[in-house]
Amino acid sequence: MPLTETEWDLVTTWVQSYLLDTTDPHAQLAQYDFPQDFIGGLPLTHVSADNARALVRTSRADIQRQLRLVEALTRVDRLAVLPDIVKAQEFLERLREDARAHTAQDTFRTCVLKNGTEAFIDRQDLRETLRRFIADPDKFVLLVDGEPGSGRSYTYNFLRHIGQHSGFRPVRVTLSRTSTAAKVVRRLADFVADPGAGTAPLNPTELNDLLPSIDEAAHWVAGRATAVEERLWLVLDECDKLDPSSDVWDFIGQLAMAIYEHAAVRGDQAPRLVLLGYGRSMRQLPYDLRGNICWDTARAAEPQDLRAFFDQAFHETPAPSLGSGGFRETSIAELVDVAVEEVLHASATGGAESEGYMRRVCTAAEGAIRVYQSL
Repeated sequence: MPLTETEWDLVTTWVQSYLLDTTDPHAQLAQYDFPQDFIGGLPLTHVSADNARALVRTSRADIQRQLRLVEALTRVDRLAVLPDIVKAQEFLERLREDARAHTAQDTFRTCVLKNGTEAFIDRQDLRETLRRFIADPDKFVLLVDGEPGSGRSYTYNFLRHIGQHSGFRPVRVTLSRTSTAAKVVRRLADFVADPGAGTAPLNPTELNDLLPSIDEAAHWVAGRATAVEERLWLVLDECDKLDPSSDVWDFIGQLAMAIYEHAAVRGDQAPRLVLLGYGRSMRQLPYDLRGNICWDTARAAEPQDLRAFFDQAFHETPAPSLGSGGFRETSIAELVDVAVEEVLHASATGGAESEGYMRRVCTAAEGAIRVYQSL
């Protein structure tokens, strides 16, 4: 299970207080078996807070680096005697589980995410689309269409899972009818600006000529996202909520073109753009991007999708109480039937009215998974 942003903030605090609270950070990292070429690439200074942010930011690039960092923290004597060591060891075990899954499983086929409790049901087309999208350097815009409640926003959960295993991090801005290009730029700046320099995004509202200012803002975002250590995917969610006259539409087109131009120079280090809830009838992206786009259409899970989900989930982690052999297979088949029936009933009758259908389905499925794990 990947660490959350809040948990990475805690790791950064530990690194600053216990690992890099030293006048010689290079020697300290070498003492904890960080490779010399890795240490040499870090912008280390005499400021421990800046060094901690740089080390964590660079370590988040892939699972093995994350694992190495947290392993080192659990070996620091000053942390080992504090109550926080329990949390650090928990983080380490979660990252080890992620590393094992990365090695042993096809992560594009994973059906239960986040420490074995978060359901990701069906979306077989999305799984294969993402596999091709990641492998093709010429594809860098992913558009996800579908009816409201079909699970378009739920795509972001899977992107976080895949990113942990494929070396990128998705960052999301959720749009609304009141969204403006200036607000979106400021939100993206929180993700792409240099933490040590503070955020100073170009503000389109301060310029008289709107479209050129949006173009500059888009290039600023794409340039900063390309320059950061980690590979970023910029996710704009609920595009269908935008007002038809919103200047965010102009920004989306300009941002896609800016990424196109940065990708021509920086290749895979340039960010990728994911637009959730972006229908085929909405404003078209620039013509030059026609060869760089992948489409996926979300659809609500049906009973056969639920059956396949539970069959896979229950077989991948069979409950010890089910025994083995033919008895286990019969028991799993019966439990799958019960789980499907219960989820369909709960998703039809439970949950808040404001929740989409797929959210209710996933909530009910996660409850069934927890019951199964307790057997």
